[in-house]
This record gives sequence, C-alpha cells and structure tokens, in this order.
Amino acid sequence: MALGGLEMLQAEIAEVGAVHPVGRVFEVGKGTIEVSGLTMRATLGDRAQIHSRGGARFDAEVISLRRTSVTLLADGAVEGVAIGDRVELLGQAGIAPDNSWVGRIVDPFGRPLDGRPLLRGPVDRNVRATPPAAAARGRLGGRVETGLDVFNTLLPLVRGQRIGLFAGSGVGKSSLLAKFAKGVEADVVVIALIGERGRELREFVEKTLGPEGMARAVIVAATSDQSPLVRRRCGWAAMSVAEHFRDQGKHVLFLADSVTRFAEAHREVALAGGEPASLRGYPPSTSHQIMSLAERSGPGLEGTGDITAVFSVLVAGSDMEEPVADILRGTLDGHVVLDRAIAERGRFPAIDLLRSVSRSLPDAATPPENALIAKARKLLGAYDRAEMMIQAGLYTSGSDPLIDSAIRVWPALDGFIAQDAPDAVQGSFTRLAQALQAAG
Repeated sequence: MALGGLEMLQAEIAEVGAVHPVGRVFEVGKGTIEVSGLTMRATLGDRAQIHSRGGARFDAEVISLRRTSVTLLADGAVEGVAIGDRVELLGQAGIAPDNSWVGRIVDPFGRPLDGRPLLRGPVDRNVRATPPAAAARGRLGGRVETGLDVFNTLLPLVRGQRIGLFAGSGVGKSSLLAKFAKGVEADVVVIALIGERGRELREFVEKTLGPEGMARAVIVAATSDQSPLVRRRCGWAAMSVAEHFRDQGKHVLFLADSVTRFAEAHREVALAGGEPASLRGYPPSTSHQIMSLAERSGPGLEGTGDITAVFSVLVAGSDMEEPVADILRGTLDGHVVLDRAIAERGRFPAIDLLRSVSRSLPDAATPPENALIAKARKLLGAYDRAEMMIQAGLYTSGSDPLIDSAIRVWPALDGFIAQDAPDAVQGSFTRLAQALQAAG
C-alpha cells in the first residue's frame, strides 16, 4: 500500500513541468485565438494556458496549425484576453487512472468533482489511444446476467459486446443505464456523462444510481455548460479509465450517455478548426471519431479483460436514420430502441422489442432458449401488425389462430419485458416460458 502511494506521489511530481515553450496572442476572433511563436513546437491536441494582463488564466487546446500561427480553442469564455498576452504550451494531456478511483467522480482531466482529494495513478494514458489490434483480440465471451428479464433472454448481453441504446428525451434512458450499472455482472463500471445538465449529476449519483451502483463505479463527467473540448474529451477519458481496468484482466461495463452529445461537441471543435460541414451539419471526421471510440471497447487482447459497452444515442422523433444513430448502429453488436408511445402508457423500460436486436444471438442461447425467443418475437410481431384492428374492435376472434394466440399472450409478454430479474438467467427463461403458456 505504501509503495503504491509513493508511486502515485511520484506521478504527481512528474506532472509538474519546469519549462514550457511560450508564444504570444496576435489575433482573437470568431471563437478562436491565433498565437505566434509556437509553430515549430506545437502539435494538434496540445494543451495551452493563456495568461492575460489582468492576471486571469485561460485553458485552451491546439485545434489547427498553420505556417505562421497556431489556432487555439479555449475551454471557456475568453473575456479579458488581449493581443500580446503570453501563451504557455503545456503539451499533450493524458489521464492517469488508479484503482482507488472506484467510487469517485472525476472530470475529463482526472480531477476530483466530489470534493475529496484524488491522486494520479502511476501510468499516464493517452486519452485517444488506438483500439487493440483486430487480429489479436479475443472473441465475445459468455452471457452475463443483467438484472433485467428482457436482457437475460430476448436481448442477451455477452461479455465484450457493444450495444446502442437509442432513445428520445424523457423516455427512461438514464433509469435504464442506472439499472445496467447496478445489475450487470461486471468487476468495474465506468460511466461517461457527456454534456449532462449540471443539476442532474448529483441526482444521478445519489438517487438514480445510489450507493449500491456507486460502490463499483467510476464516473467521468463533463456538464453541458463546459466547452466542446471538455465534453468531447469526456468520452475519450472515460474509455481510457475503462482500458486501465481492462488491462488488469477485469470485466468492465462501460456506459456512455450520450454519443450524440460527444458528436455535437466534436462538430463544434471541428468547425472552429476550419473543417467544412457536410452530413446534416456534421463534418466528415464525425464518423471516424464515433467509430474509433466504439472500437476501443469490446474484447481485449488475449490475456486481458473485456469492455462490455452500452452507448446511448439521443434520437429526435425516433429518427433512426439521423447521422449519429446511423453511424453507430453499423458499428455495434446490437441496438435497443426505446419508444415514447410505450413510455407514455407507463411501461418501463420502454423497449420496442421488434425494433431491437442483439447480435449475440443465436450463439448466446441454447436451442430450447432460442425457440422460446423466436416464439415470443413471432407472437409480438403478430400482435403489432393487428394492433390497430384489435384496438378499433375490427378484429373478430377466430379469424387468425396466430393473432388469437398473440392477443392471449400479449399482456403477460408486455409485463415480462418490464420485469427485474431477482435470480439468474435460467430463472428469466422460466418466467418467459410461463408468459408464453397462454398462447397454447
């Protein structure tokens, strides 16, 4: 324990630099700051600090390089910055997670947000690390218990799987993520709260997640009022924390809320750096940023652990074709769609099972289990196709045996989707079989 504390203290001391290259502000406008004197020293992504004449300090990042100048984007408002102000180049800023971070809330730079001291870990990690080599990665692992009947059966989650949670605002997305954080079988949970409203952070930690969920979680948070640089970095930093635990051989559950706000933050940074908008206002690099973040999760190299990931996506009006949803859906191993109409009638989680899929099937289940899953989907599909006639009183009993069975079983199946799983996966399949008994 003492040795570990010494290593952490040495890491803190090593982070203090004695000498930094210095440039000068020569132009301020359009949200960016142009600096001279650093063109031969700066690299993209370097952190910098502007020292104003009034004594204030402004953190910034290099977003563009030219032959005669360096373009900075500040982390916040820059009122008070003037021509000639000194700019210190700080270099690349990594993050140094440590096992002692479990149960803590940190910002994207590894600084504590819960009012308690926090030391850096001994190893500084690149927040924009590359994914493990594709040919050397392990395969998806076995099915994990989730604490929810529907994810134990109809939408199974396996170790190393990556799924998307597609939902509009106010349909129970945060509550479902909290259920995952408390119920999914994992060693550590890393939660990225990207662009979250400030008042909701404490509510999520204390009320939605609770002490049970927080006991094995690390939360990396950047609130909506912070700069796009910090909000974008939140996703990268949280993934780096997950990789820290994965490399120790642990099974990590990574929850990101949300990839949409990550993409919006990148759009702001990219447009400020001069990249043109293309796909519905998003720059071309958005696709790469989203996919590279997702690819860092999943099975690790042989001999290491795995990162099982759930990425939430905000979809306005349930538009699954909007750019962020479309990009992410093709990268993942499954997607879960939450429907506002289901939420409005009071069933939570408001999962639209027919629009959701887990690509771990059929391998994640046994033949008898796959037969139950297929039967449940078939009956739910039959009810969905006939629902308008049923609700309008236009369907006559006996017209179609399949629809008759679907009508009998629908209340039990709908209730099953909302159930918590108090026991193991087999118990969930037993309850699914019981729900299907009414079909005959």
